[in-house]
Amino acid sequence: MAMPLQIALCQIDPTVGDIPGNERKLGEGIDAARQAGAQLVLFPELALTGYPPEDLLLKEHFLSDARASLERVASRAQDVVALVGYPERADDVYNACAVLAEGSVKAIYRKIFLPNYGVFDEQRYFQSGSGGVVIELGEVIVGLTVCEDIWEPGPPASDEALAGATLIVNLSASPYHVGKGAERERMLVQRARDNISAVAFCNMVGGQDELVFDGHSLVIDHDGTVVARGAQFAEQMIVATIDPDGARGVRLRDTRHRPMSRRSHPQVAVIARLELPDVSPQASGLGGPVAEPLDRSDEVYGALVLGLRDYVEKNGFAHVVMGLSGGIDSALVAVIAVDALGPERVSLVVMPSPYSSPETQADARQLASNLGVEARELPIADAMSAYDSTLAEVFDGREPDITEENL
Repeated sequence: MAMPLQIALCQIDPTVGDIPGNERKLGEGIDAARQAGAQLVLFPELALTGYPPEDLLLKEHFLSDARASLERVASRAQDVVALVGYPERADDVYNACAVLAEGSVKAIYRKIFLPNYGVFDEQRYFQSGSGGVVIELGEVIVGLTVCEDIWEPGPPASDEALAGATLIVNLSASPYHVGKGAERERMLVQRARDNISAVAFCNMVGGQDELVFDGHSLVIDHDGTVVARGAQFAEQMIVATIDPDGARGVRLRDTRHRPMSRRSHPQVAVIARLELPDVSPQASGLGGPVAEPLDRSDEVYGALVLGLRDYVEKNGFAHVVMGLSGGIDSALVAVIAVDALGPERVSLVVMPSPYSSPETQADARQLASNLGVEARELPIADAMSAYDSTLAEVFDGREPDITEENL
């Protein structure tokens, strides 16, 4: 009989290429998980390098630096088992999940399904892994997957479950789009039901150039019940308790899985056998905190604020300057900027012109006052006249329209 398993999901915000900074976040997460009584702690896909590292993966020194950093992170994994995403340099380069325990790297799982659509370009950089794997934590069998692996309805997750895994973990860097969180949650619920296995999904959070990662990490019971849900657009550690025997009991009564299990088992390697850390749980009962999903407008706004904040912070900008027209578009951008960075890091400029009325200029100044930002005034009538003169020949015969307004 397996005892309940305490797991922690650390949805962190790494920076692409900042291996030392990301290493600190991983070490702090491992320490926090151990202090919270977790026996197993998950981090996102490629958490050590940030996602997507793109052409950094073509540099040997970057890959060797990542491996050296992984060894240092592993030294922190005492009395807790940690799963960390990193790029493995072997015969080729793999998008990998490292199993860290007892102060060292115990095993490596290599991502199988490499997406090459939309924002993804993984086949340019990575080789595919060869099959599903499990690790044994005492009496608990855990199947490993990375991001796209679990979007596929069959292997590797199905093979791992048939080989005895009662928990499928997924390290992910799943980018946000409107409604993505609900879409992803429905898929993971279905995987849990199909495989009669709990699912622990740890997603990245943060902005990287044009991408935003929303967090929204999940723990789902074997019957498809969401028992823990992380916040959206915020770093967080979620600690939850699952009962591996729940899935085992259901499987005893479902004889359809037995012939498939016999066929699948030899294809799934046991890559590590580890003692389950002996901990004192910090919470009683099963499950964990279940954050309420944001509604559509709050979700979109949260993505915009996080995307702007991380773009500014990760590129080292100290301050932003923007114009206020008095219209709703620039007003919304100003509000996002102040929410993302604070009023002390935003400068607003009102630019009177023949196309701006006294009312819109007053609206712009009132907005700046409401946001606690000083509005500077820079009349642009002379600059507009210069542009009009330069473009007079090109615009000859055309009636003035929105083009002139936007100049």
